[in-house]
Amino acid sequence: MKIKHNTRMLVHLSILLTIEIVLSRFFSISTPIVKISFAFVPLALCGILYGPVWAGVLGGLADLLGANLFPVGMYFPGFTLSGALSGMVYGLFLYKRHCPLGNIAVLVFLQRIVIGLGLSTYWLTFLTDVPFTVLFTTRILQAIILIPLQIVVLRAITEKISTSVLSIE
Repeated sequence: MKIKHNTRMLVHLSILLTIEIVLSRFFSISTPIVKISFAFVPLALCGILYGPVWAGVLGGLADLLGANLFPVGMYFPGFTLSGALSGMVYGLFLYKRHCPLGNIAVLVFLQRIVIGLGLSTYWLTFLTDVPFTVLFTTRILQAIILIPLQIVVLRAITEKISTSVLSIE
């Protein structure tokens, strides 16, 4: 029975990984500085279903595989760390619990502002030699667009998925 459970989990993780890479690399609006996509959805689902460790692994692997299989620019390990941290944040807030709107707002703030706007902008300063403040001000538009979008989408997902997952167990 344990083998069947592990196989099912690996299949789910593989599907979520594939979806994340496709959404991030092919179905996103990307410039060298700003990226708008729904790639957070598979990470959130992984966080809901499997927790922070597996969501972190998925986030890191998605960046690593996506950057090597479908490169947009040069690979930089800092973005892999950002992907892993984002996955962990989703897992910490969403794993096996009903998530009120306030918690989703905190989750999106941490993921979008601290990791996306702060840490990933910091990584871009290494790659572009553009000062942090210049990159930060140009990437604020990305955060302004994605924050309400993520809150609405995550609220809808958590209302449907969390109830289903919690009622099964």
